[in-house]
This record gives sequence, C-alpha cells and structure tokens, in this order.
Amino acid sequence: MNNKNYYSTHYPENSVLLRRKNKLIIVPKKGELSIRILATILKNLEQLGYTLSKDIIDILKTYPVEEAQNFYEWTVQNLKVLVGANVSYKPMYPNFPKQVMEASDAELFINAILHYFGDWVGVRIMPEYEVEERPRLLEKTTLKVIGLGTPADLFEIFINLVGAKSSISESDKEDVSWFVNRYPQMLPNILPEEIPHKENLSYVSGVILHATKNFSLLTKYYKTATDVLRLATALSGGDVSLATNSTFTMFRRPDRKFLLGLLDGCKYAVEDMMRYRTKWIRLGEILHPGDYKTKFPRAYEAFKLIRNERKPVKTFNSEVEEALKYNRVSKAVNLLLKRPGEYARRLDKLVRTGTYTKKVVNSFKNISQDISTPVLLQVMEHFKNRNNPKELRVFFPKGTLAKAKAIDYNLDNINQDACDSIVNTCRGTLVKRFKELPSLGKVYLESDLKNFLVPFSQRSATKALKTIVRGSSLDLPGGNTVRFFIWWKNMGKSTNDYCYDGKRVDIDLSAVMYDGDWNYKEHVSYTQLRGHSYGNSRYSAVHSGDITSAPRGACEFIDIDINSIKRYGGRYVIMNVLSFTNQKFCDMPECYAGWMMRKNPGSGEIFEPKTVQNKIDLSADTTICMPLILDLKERKVIWLDLALKKTPGFRNNIETNYGNITVIGKAMTQLVKPNLYDLFQMHVEARGEQVYNMKDADTVFVTNDYDVPRVKEIENDGEEAKEIEVVTPFDLDVIMAKYL
Repeated sequence: MNNKNYYSTHYPENSVLLRRKNKLIIVPKKGELSIRILATILKNLEQLGYTLSKDIIDILKTYPVEEAQNFYEWTVQNLKVLVGANVSYKPMYPNFPKQVMEASDAELFINAILHYFGDWVGVRIMPEYEVEERPRLLEKTTLKVIGLGTPADLFEIFINLVGAKSSISESDKEDVSWFVNRYPQMLPNILPEEIPHKENLSYVSGVILHATKNFSLLTKYYKTATDVLRLATALSGGDVSLATNSTFTMFRRPDRKFLLGLLDGCKYAVEDMMRYRTKWIRLGEILHPGDYKTKFPRAYEAFKLIRNERKPVKTFNSEVEEALKYNRVSKAVNLLLKRPGEYARRLDKLVRTGTYTKKVVNSFKNISQDISTPVLLQVMEHFKNRNNPKELRVFFPKGTLAKAKAIDYNLDNINQDACDSIVNTCRGTLVKRFKELPSLGKVYLESDLKNFLVPFSQRSATKALKTIVRGSSLDLPGGNTVRFFIWWKNMGKSTNDYCYDGKRVDIDLSAVMYDGDWNYKEHVSYTQLRGHSYGNSRYSAVHSGDITSAPRGACEFIDIDINSIKRYGGRYVIMNVLSFTNQKFCDMPECYAGWMMRKNPGSGEIFEPKTVQNKIDLSADTTICMPLILDLKERKVIWLDLALKKTPGFRNNIETNYGNITVIGKAMTQLVKPNLYDLFQMHVEARGEQVYNMKDADTVFVTNDYDVPRVKEIENDGEEAKEIEVVTPFDLDVIMAKYL
C-alpha cells in the first residue's frame, strides 16, 4: 500500500492533534525499520523545523518500510501546510535581498513600470534574472518535538473548548464541529454539566442539533431569552456575539417548537428580549409563535408584547440608567446588587460619582463571589492601573472582526483607597475560589509569562501556526534580520499566466518604522523598496518587489535589519498586509502571512521553513491586516492579529492608511491587560507550592515547552514515574477551561 492519506483516513484525529498539540497517534506494528531510513526521516523533518519524540521513534522502529513511508509522507505534507512550505515562493527578484540592495533606482523603476504595464494589457511581465547559487543555510534552530498522542488528548481538546470561560475562535469552532460529527455517540458522556460561555453554548448547540437532532442534550443549558436568540442565530449560521445583524433561516417545525419551548421556560423573557427587540421581531416572523400559543403561552405573550409595544417596557437597564442620570447612586447600587456581573462592569462609574463610595466598595465585596473569574481579573487589573493612565485607551469591539479602537485617556483620577480595596477584594475572592480546585503540587512558574495576556476573547483570533492572545509579546530569537513574508492566490479559475477569469488579486506587504516616541521614520512598500533615509550601504529594510497578480500564487518579502534601524533611532516596526485590489481576505482562496528569523539573510533559500517563527492565515472580512509589531529595543514581537477598515481614498496602500495604523500601533504598545503570570501566581498561592527548579515540579508554567521534562524524575526504585503537567501561553484551550 502506498497511500499518502493512510494516516488521515485511519487516524483523522492526527490532523487535529498535530496542529493543536504537536502530537500524533501511532501504534506499534510487526515490522522492523532500518536505522538508515529512520535517520533519513528525522533529517528531512528537521528541514521543516520539527523532530520526533523518543516515544514515537521507538514505535516507528516497528514499522514496515512501506507504512513508515506513508507515515512520513503524511506528516511532511501536514507540516508543510502548517509552516507555509506547501507552495512555491518566487519573488520578483530571485536573488533577494542582495539583488535589491545592489540594483540602481533606474533598474527597480523600469522593472516595476513594465510589470504594471503588463497588468494593463493583460500580459504577465516579470524581470528575467539568472538565479545565483546561495550559500547553505547553516543557522541552528530549535526543533519542535512531535510527541506521542492518545485519544484522551483529543477528548480533552473538545472538553476544554466546550468548557472554555471565554469565546473561542473560528478555528476552535471548526474543531468542535469535527469532533461532534466524528463522535456523536460520545456526547452524552462528555458534555459538561455547564457550558459557561453563552456564545460557545449557542455554537456547540447548533452543531449538535445539525449533527444529531438530539434536543434533550441541550435543554438544561438554556436560562435566558438571549441564550435562545443566540441559538437561533447559530442555527442560521450568523454572528452569535449578536454584534451584527444576521438573517434567520426557515426553521423546520421541530426546531421552531424547540426554540419556542426554551423561550417559554425563561424567566424575565420580555425584559431580556427588549435588549434585541428588532432581532426578536424578525425571529418571530420565522417562528410563528401564534401557531403554538396554547402549547407555549408565555413565549406567545412575550412576542406579542415586544411586537405591539402598546406601552413602554421598563427594563432593569433603563432603571439603572435613570438612577445614575439623576445621581441616585444608592438606588443604582441596590438595583445592581441583583446582577453581580453588571455591577462589576459599572463599578468604575459608580466610584467616579464620588457618592456613597464606601457603600459602593463594600457592596462589591459582598457580591464578588458571584462574579465570574474573567470579569474579576479584568476589574482587578483596571483598578490596579486606574490612576496611572496611559496616553491612549484601547477597546476591542464585540464581533467576529479583529478590530481595535483607540481613544485618548480622559478619565479623571478617583479615590485611591477605593481602588486598592477593589483590587484586594478581587484577588482575595479569586484565591479563595482557586483553593476549591485540585492541587497543583509543586509548581515552577516562569517570570516571562508577564509578557503574555489572559485569553478573555478569542472569537476573532485568526488561525495561526502558534496562536496567542493579541497584545502579548514574544522574545525575538537570535539573529539580526527579521524576514516578513506573504503568499496569496488570485480568485477564480486559471485562464492564463496573468489572472483568473479577470479577477486579479494584488496583495501588498509593507512595513512602517517609528522611533521610541512613535514619530514616523520611514516605510518600505511597493512605493519604496529600500529604506533610503538612513543612507546606509546596508539598507535598514528591503522589499523583494511588488507583484500585482497571482495566477498560480505570488509572494513578497521584507527584510528588517535590526541593528541598522536601531543605529539611526528606530524602535518600532509595524507589519502591514493590504489588499490593493480591495478584495476582502475572507473571499480569497488562499492568503497568509508570517515571519522568519535569519542570522545571515543571504544564505539558504529565501523561504526556509525551519526559520519560520509564525504563520497566520488571513481570512478577515476586511482589506487591511496588521499581524505584528517589532519592538527592536526590547527585541520583542508584539502579537496584533488586527484588522482595519480602509481609509476612503483612491488607493488602498500604506500612505492612505498611515494615520490609523500609527494610532493602533501606538495604543497596542500601551495596552494594560491581565497577564498569565499574575493569574498562575494566584493559582500557585491557592493550591500549590512554588519551587525554583523545574525538575522538582509537578506542574510547570513556561513560555515554551522545548526543554521541559515530561516525566518527573524517579527518586526511589520501583516508584512509578509521574507525568508533569506543562502549560504554555499557546495552550489556550487549557487556560480558558481550567484556569479561568
């Protein structure tokens, strides 16, 4: 048998495990694999930046040659997709970066004009150069170890995602859907008693109903009318965050009865429905509650009331707003005590009034145990830094698009004693709550986790080789050159070497450089291939050339020379990807971006898989993406994964969008959010004993797990080895389910 898809057919779980956990499920065979073939497999995997664990190597030794080949081919195929090595990279200047640095301005200009002229007449014109032989890549890279997986690992992923206490990403949702359709018979046994996050509940419910039609599995989870609205939205394929309008599908009769039955059992349905009155009216037109007014009378009356609105409905929020408007703080406090989560969200406004401050703070303390962990963490961090403001405040609007909004920090200082009391209340409540969880044993906690933020909302996170929370920062590996890259493909079917059915797609890669105060230094883009302003023979930044269509795929690169930029006062570099032809990334068949770290940019291939640090699939409903910021002074990569709306204008390029890009970049470097170190430290205080030697630990919290032992050393003969629990910032499903 010689089938590359053997492992995806017999072990489809491996696609999920490899991408999410860097693990594979393989079982021993009855063959014997030669050391030479095994060494060849390992050597070839190293070219992609990976190697195999001892456990997998030992099992692979029992494989017949043919099955080992199947394993190797499947693994390589999937790893290439993960790092972006499954396509061909042919930049405009094949001897980049040296060729662009040495070319005259006239040569670069003429090549660009001829290429653009080809666009106009429908002929593909690329400069022709002899490809020079490049020195071998001699750089050593840290290899990622592929470990041995089990079915339990797979089930844990699903259980964690369903039990997450913050919204999950589209990639997470795809994995949940895959699991439900693959293992529907397992659902009654592994679904948790509670699905805490309402958006996740609606999505999971929609997937289960589509796959199994098992309504009885879900009834217990639905408590409010908004929960039911989210479910109807999920069944219609809409935005379950309810941030945007969705078109409801024509539900089957059983689905209509199920939704109306859930609504009929909700308390305070009318008040809850008024928050989204327009959406409910449209949903009512689909559900026809009048057909079931006898069976579901409360649901029927609720729809009748919000539709006719014969008299204003006084809601909880309207009463609170009225009390605050007339500075009736005591009344507002008494109302909000009935809804602790809402109290926490309005706490700053209550303290800001300066009235009844002691009552406001004490009342918060009395209800803090009823407030969710994510909200308490955010309240704690907010009041910890309340009177030490940054220049800008950053908001992430609700929805599936990864947007950020920056405004001037215009809040006056408030009572510092009140701030301190609120912080202490949050921390004390959280530590007390964490004490009820299972013991962590001896814990090793790495201080660099302060650079990684807590995952409160991943709904708009883009699929990536390594996904972390936006605003987090990673250390730059050794080397002086950061190489950005993009790859994309035209839309439609191929008709010639120029475009696809006339649907040319032009994606542009650019980088903007700033000093430490966010003053503009210069940029590199299709309008300027080299960083001229520094006047250095070794340019600060170099672009590989502007390719304006991608009939069979196209790529662009930018090299950022760290020392050169720092030498002339630069500090921050923002990576930007723009759709010049204004197609949205979500409409493109393929488009992704990433970055590599190179010590010698002239050695090896231009695209070397083993040097790829991260790769992100661009699929947002927008034409501008900001993947990351480089902080060259601190040698950090600040993860953005943000989308911007295009500034009105004739061209979608870096010049017309420069203002928005700068504001967002500046704001994200001032971002103050709860970090993983503080979260894990509270867990250690509550249910562990901190140790400072990793070998002594039962639980390890680290920034990466490359050198972390997986089994605790055995002290006594005959004692069973104990597996170590390892958590990194990339284990988002674990953090969202077990530590929030």
